[in-house]
Amino acid sequence: MGRKRYKFAGVAAGIAISVAITGTEPSSAYAQALDVSSVIVAPAIEPEPVVDEDAGDQTPVFVSREVVQAVPEPSEPEIAAQATPANLRQLVSSITVPGELDKQMRCLAGAVYFESRGEPLAGQLAVARVIINRAQSHRFPDSYCDVVYQRKQFSFVRGGRMPRIDKTSAAWRKARKIAHIAHNEVWESEAADALYFHAHYVSPRWAKKKIARARINSHIFYR
Repeated sequence: MGRKRYKFAGVAAGIAISVAITGTEPSSAYAQALDVSSVIVAPAIEPEPVVDEDAGDQTPVFVSREVVQAVPEPSEPEIAAQATPANLRQLVSSITVPGELDKQMRCLAGAVYFESRGEPLAGQLAVARVIINRAQSHRFPDSYCDVVYQRKQFSFVRGGRMPRIDKTSAAWRKARKIAHIAHNEVWESEAADALYFHAHYVSPRWAKKKIARARINSHIFYR
């Protein structure tokens, strides 16, 4: 089948040349060969012109491959900055603490509750800071619970035990939040590096050898 079409194509080309040169009509034999119903014509595919904008005369430039324009990546959404609390009270009001505290955090919050629940928030934070500083110092035990239960350190500890806490009270909810704030160093305390404190109405002998750092309501804090 391929050979026959190739031969016919040659004949048709010869007829076209003959007509162009002699100006005569083709013979009947050749005319019969020009039965267009059997001619297979492949459609011509022309490339689309692409204008070169850099050229001064706007000369069309033809390309043989697809032009792909890069699609810009979507930008990340901006995250709004959270407002900084104006004071410690605002911070305490705005945070939430998990329902169950682990053992160490219960000891820290318990010390805040029993030692300073009647104090302003700054005083409660300072008490929590003392517990944390002691746990980080080589001069004291290295965990919150061991610091709290160390003999003859905190008067609320009786027989190595902590009294029962009213866990439905507002004072306990605040103590939990203060413990969380102090543990995570969310708010700086006036007694930032204190290791000792006592009520202002007593004068322990050890206080004379320490450096006073702050007095907050009824407590004095020392380094």
